[in-house]
Amino acid sequence: MQAWRVHENGEPAAVMRLDEVETPEPGPGQTLVRVRAANINFPDALLCRGQYQSRPPLPFTPGVEICGETSEGRRVIGNPALPYGGFAQYALVDEAVLLPAPEALDDAEAAALHIGYQTGWFGLHRRAHIQPGETLLVHAAAGGVGSAAVQLGKAAGATVIGVVGGPEKAAVARELGCDLVLDRRADDLIAGVKEFTGGKGADVVYDPVGGDAYLKSTKCVAFEGRVVIVGFTSGAIPTPGLNHAMVKNYSILGLHWGLYAAHDPASIGACHEELTSLAAKGVIKPLVSERVTLDRAADAVQRVADGTTTGRICVMP
Repeated sequence: MQAWRVHENGEPAAVMRLDEVETPEPGPGQTLVRVRAANINFPDALLCRGQYQSRPPLPFTPGVEICGETSEGRRVIGNPALPYGGFAQYALVDEAVLLPAPEALDDAEAAALHIGYQTGWFGLHRRAHIQPGETLLVHAAAGGVGSAAVQLGKAAGATVIGVVGGPEKAAVARELGCDLVLDRRADDLIAGVKEFTGGKGADVVYDPVGGDAYLKSTKCVAFEGRVVIVGFTSGAIPTPGLNHAMVKNYSILGLHWGLYAAHDPASIGACHEELTSLAAKGVIKPLVSERVTLDRAADAVQRVADGTTTGRICVMP
């Protein structure tokens, strides 16, 4: 079979190589899945760089989120067990983490439903306890993770402010349903949020960016607001001013969705049922901006790493 493999750490376009390899053999509790679609996530770029929290042995195949088909014909989604990731014709997945692919979504959309939407749901509902009528501020609102949070925020009855970089991404955020879109390159984010909320600020901030985005968020978060830390795509990990959190009465909430598999695995299945229901109603639909063939995967991962994409890019082996 064909599989992209990383033989040394570095930038995705430089270190990913399309190899002809043997189809992997499932280990205990694993299932061989024919990949129908593999969604590209920012962690795939971090894995290539050797900067992710887990480091599979070299060489490995990246691709942490797939929709595929089992040997008995089940259409499923799940997270492949590295080093046999999803940017290949076949991947290995632990049977315990396989979930039924939503019938309302095609393969690329189903592959993109999992990590970003589960992260969004847990961040907004379990960590921030968002309420109808509250104001949600989403950074990188036109990206894969941000667009999921926008849709889930609207589904929860929130008023959503989307922050993006550039007019093209601003147009995407408006199409997603953001009530206000702010271009971080052209607009004053803090003044814009305060004006829109009548001086109150955002009740919940969803931040997959870090760096300057986080610092500005703390200056426009509401009294008893909640800042959900999802990631650091900017590459800068901010140092929170805890005295500032104290005097403004806001909470800083960390979210690592992967931990729920170990600490509360039943919650992942329950969340998937909720997401499947929302997808069936047409309330949420992953924003898949591109579908690329397997031979173009390395270039696509690099573009995600560079932050030049909107929505999700999906590899279709």
